[in-house]
Amino acid sequence: MRVRAAEHPDFPVDPSPCPRLRGTVAIALFPVFWMAITAFKQDIDLYRVAQFPFWFYHGPTLDHFRLLITRTYFVPQLVNMLLLSACVVAITVVAAVPAGYALARMHLPGAGNLAIAIFCTYLVPGVLLFIPLARVVGTLGLFDSWWALVVVYPTFTIPFCTWKMLAYFKTVPREVEGAAWVDGCGLVGGLVRVMVPLSRQGFIITSIFAFSLSMQEFLYAVVYVAPRSEKVVTVGLVTNLIRGDIYYWGSLMAGGMIIGLPIAIVYSLVLEDFVQGLSGGSS
Repeated sequence: MRVRAAEHPDFPVDPSPCPRLRGTVAIALFPVFWMAITAFKQDIDLYRVAQFPFWFYHGPTLDHFRLLITRTYFVPQLVNMLLLSACVVAITVVAAVPAGYALARMHLPGAGNLAIAIFCTYLVPGVLLFIPLARVVGTLGLFDSWWALVVVYPTFTIPFCTWKMLAYFKTVPREVEGAAWVDGCGLVGGLVRVMVPLSRQGFIITSIFAFSLSMQEFLYAVVYVAPRSEKVVTVGLVTNLIRGDIYYWGSLMAGGMIIGLPIAIVYSLVLEDFVQGLSGGSS
């Protein structure tokens, strides 16, 4: 009989993390470390390639942050991005939750095929859609405004989130929903008070997914919005700090830190629910 090492006194368990795990963590954190030292290095320290790149030969500086905040449109563009993401998340949740519930519970004819068709629309490349969507944006008179993105982004956030909420609602026993109706909850009350709380992981991943896609999308933001005051920060950061063949690396990394760290903190706070949300509802 084979004896596990953890149960045998001659084979003590090493409490230290696996070397492979340490290597994975180091690889994952290296871009953050590189971004941080680049953001705080002086220019004279950045462009001397003969020096060891992971060390400060001159004192740290905040000049890159000052340039980013005082000489670019970074702050208003960041506000635009946050407002845009909040609007997209709200629209996505309001549309995807009832749509997923209807497909899962209301016995619609062809609901299964309709769910597959909805998910397939998410797989259509954005480069094929931005021309027809441009006509929609132009008809609404939203060109050169970040509100154009509020109209466009739900076209790829709602399909996936509807499909995900459909899968979660199917995991909730029908008896629980029936008990809510017996207690006096109507259709909307049962959805809000029973179904949504029981599908908390799916609700969280839906919101995070919509927020993440809004933060990282680039194509539509470049095509539909031209004025600097209306751009979102993901586009504005590049257009403000890359001028021909001149790259303001310190300010670029400073902007990346300001944008990326809050998002990383949010992900770390909901990591468990996020992982369960990715794997849940698959049956």
